Amino acid sequence: MSKIVVINGSPRKNGNTSRMVSALVDEAGRKGSEAKVFEVGKMKLDGCMACCGCYGNGKACVSSDIFNDIADAIESSDSIVLAMPVYWYSIPGQIKNVIDRFFAFVVGKRDVSGKRFALISCCEEDDLTVFDGVKEPLIRTVKPLGWTYVGDVLVPGVLDEGDVDGTDGCSRAAELVNIL
Repeated sequence: MSKIVVINGSPRKNGNTSRMVSALVDEAGRKGSEAKVFEVGKMKLDGCMACCGCYGNGKACVSSDIFNDIADAIESSDSIVLAMPVYWYSIPGQIKNVIDRFFAFVVGKRDVSGKRFALISCCEEDDLTVFDGVKEPLIRTVKPLGWTYVGDVLVPGVLDEGDVDGTDGCSRAAELVNIL
């Protein structure tokens, strides 16, 4: 059984990103894998304070928010999926705070290497280069963590809730389970 951590940065409950996440989670269940979803788009999550107190108190971060649970889940997982809409050609702030706090693994000398990593993202524009501001930073982020970027589902041209249903985005998100 594979353990997958999904970090959803979309604040929309039934938005396009969330629909793709649901498709992945449903398929993981059908395949006998466990998928734990963190809906960070709907949570208050502090940014990294660069205090370097990571794991000094037994937790990933000195802040008492959901990141400590996320870090624990990542450590015991096989794969991580970051899911997000594109905001202004970049990573939305709701999920950027999580990414910045991956710093805790480095400072705390935690070996989280060997994990598989995938990206699910959508945007309103039809131009696939819009995803460059999300994909390229993530490819660079996972390298020092020792994660392998195994794939992505990038769906352009969706804005309104449910637009992704008219694409192959949900089926492609479900197929990610096969490589996670």
